[in-house]
Amino acid sequence: MPHNTKYVFVTGGVASSLGKGIISASLGKLLQSRGFSVTIQKLDPYINVDPGTLNPYEHGECYVTEDGAETDLDLGHYERFLNLPTSQMNNVTTGKIYQTVISKERHGDYLGKTVQVIPHITDEIKRRIKLLGTKHKLDVVITEIGGTVGDIESLPYIEAVRQLRWELGPTNSAFIHLTLVPYLSASGELKTKPTQHSVKVLLENGIQPDVLVLRTEKPLNDDIRRKVALFCNVDSSAVVESIDVKTIYEVPLLMHKEKLDETIMKKLNLPVQEPPKLDDWNEFINKLKNPKSKVKVGLVGKYVELHDAYKSIVESFIHAGAVNECHVELEMIQSESITASNVKEKLDHLQGILVAPGFGHRGVEGKIEAIRYARENQVPFFGICLGMQCAVVEFARNVLGLQEANSTEMVRNTPYPVIDLMEEQKGITDMGGTMRLGSYPCQVKKGTKAYMAYHKLETHERHRHRYEFNNQFLPQFEAAGMVAAGINPETNLVEIMEISSHPWFVGVQFHPEYKSTVINPHPLFVEFVKATMNFGG
Repeated sequence: MPHNTKYVFVTGGVASSLGKGIISASLGKLLQSRGFSVTIQKLDPYINVDPGTLNPYEHGECYVTEDGAETDLDLGHYERFLNLPTSQMNNVTTGKIYQTVISKERHGDYLGKTVQVIPHITDEIKRRIKLLGTKHKLDVVITEIGGTVGDIESLPYIEAVRQLRWELGPTNSAFIHLTLVPYLSASGELKTKPTQHSVKVLLENGIQPDVLVLRTEKPLNDDIRRKVALFCNVDSSAVVESIDVKTIYEVPLLMHKEKLDETIMKKLNLPVQEPPKLDDWNEFINKLKNPKSKVKVGLVGKYVELHDAYKSIVESFIHAGAVNECHVELEMIQSESITASNVKEKLDHLQGILVAPGFGHRGVEGKIEAIRYARENQVPFFGICLGMQCAVVEFARNVLGLQEANSTEMVRNTPYPVIDLMEEQKGITDMGGTMRLGSYPCQVKKGTKAYMAYHKLETHERHRHRYEFNNQFLPQFEAAGMVAAGINPETNLVEIMEISSHPWFVGVQFHPEYKSTVINPHPLFVEFVKATMNFGG
């Protein structure tokens, strides 16, 4: 008997950035905590094949999955809430859809037919949506449609899910529409007209939403709920309030209070049995809201003006802070602003310094100055990807005396290429062609700070980088006290560098922030926060 997967589609109206990803992740968490197998998928209407080549200022962080897909940052939310890995199947872009359809057309798969948006593009969208559920035999697939209803870019997706509802049948799909109910302070009123217009656009496209989630700064009264229900053809019980909260991790509890999970389960004809098991989640929220201590950590990076550029790092500090019952206050520091003359003034009030990942030479010298300050003043330091590479360059220059040491990414002809491309990567010009992407094993050396964090000899971590530590220099580094605490057992590439004599100085070539979740905070972040709490104590 075939497995009957149910599908939930989440659309947005009125304005972008209302939090479709958080609503999707919250519903997924609630259904999962009731015993259903769930995954979440993001349909992105932009024509880029993936966000891998997008500037972080354009699209925020590029999130990397276990299988090496460069995806939308919403997939990070899905993983952090569900505590389950996503894959390249969980993120579909218009670029991928058209790339597949055009490739099929070139191969003659359409037998000379005229290739059109309907049915060829919409058929490919539907195939991608259903693929997740059928491949993994899941109970529920939640599909978030990016953009705002009414956008030209979103139309093929809206049409595809309209067709799917008809194909799947009335109890196998549900539509959630997220809109904004703005508060006008001049009149002291919440206004529902934008929601009504947004639903009207959805209806014009052939979709009647089953549930309306209304983002609001003020509580909705019964009159507003009834009015929205009447004008938008939904039950009053299906008008859900999503009021602003201090942390996104409260949203699942808020949605449960509003009975969003029960409403969807009834619509999908799923058994409403046990209440959701949320003990771990409640414990996390309790620790998050009631910290016993506070530290200030500097996040040194080149995209600090947009917090979404470092979304997973920010969230990892929230997870690790809660474990340690400590509020981690992050201070975003533009690396370009740091010089040898002002580094003390900029950093001496911090209990920890994290140097963030990135590409290119802009701001690198400021990162190196920040690392030198952390090393010389025994400030807990955590370097991620380029942050680790900068730590290697700083140590080579100021401890090993190799004053012109650099990465060949920054200076191609440096006499001391302590960070370099691997031989087999040289000569590849395609962006992404030289990237090490996805999960790789790391052998952890006993007795190191990394081992004290992991408590095991092997782990797997996700990568997104081009350049590697140059093993020719490793004997010099280790003789001077910077040791390779983690090695890739298959390629012998260095994964973790740390300074043994320092209270906590760890640089990692991988991205630990991609694997930190509410239920499983990343051990390196947990130990780094612990070290910052002990600094100066």
